[in-house]
Amino acid sequence: MSISFSELIFYAFGISVLFLTPGPVWIAIISRTITGGLNGAVPLAAGVAIGDIIWPTLAIAGSAALAASYADLLLYLKYFAVIIFLVLGINLISNQNSKISLQNLKLSKSSELAGFTAGLLVIIGNPKAALFYLGILPGFFNLGSLTITACVVISLVSSLIPFLGNLVLAVMVEKSREILSSASAMRKLNILSGCLLIFVGLFIFMEAI
Repeated sequence: MSISFSELIFYAFGISVLFLTPGPVWIAIISRTITGGLNGAVPLAAGVAIGDIIWPTLAIAGSAALAASYADLLLYLKYFAVIIFLVLGINLISNQNSKISLQNLKLSKSSELAGFTAGLLVIIGNPKAALFYLGILPGFFNLGSLTITACVVISLVSSLIPFLGNLVLAVMVEKSREILSSASAMRKLNILSGCLLIFVGLFIFMEAI
């Protein structure tokens, strides 16, 4: 395989930190758990996981094609990845709107297929995800030399970590209702996540110079 275990672990850490950033998937998972329990959240998480395989795969293919044409592109993309992580981290730390409202989140119960489709569409309907992966992946791997096996492993890691995280979120959502609705608690989570994102960005920068 064309990637090292340490590279993969560091990438997994980066994806784990990114998962801690509240977003549309968090809202959807919380909503499905409230209305249908864990059985309602699992199909949604599975749909999200499929989408999380598709976008990294497309991003890797696109980056590899560009790298084959422009020799210095990977280095520039690596610095771009640094910028993305720094901006995300600073934005989280400075964000004052750190409360997730659980009001009006309850959705009507629907079939497992509907939940799966909803999860898939949350990701597929966001083409910015491809650009996001296009930006961060070169910060972790030399995309110009990836084997098919390495691409599969990276895509699986990109999917598996958020999937497990979504399941944990679903399991804990009832106990976390007060935390998720507390501005101060979410503020602390945002600061921690922001600092970790900045750390990842700085680490990538040190590796690039």
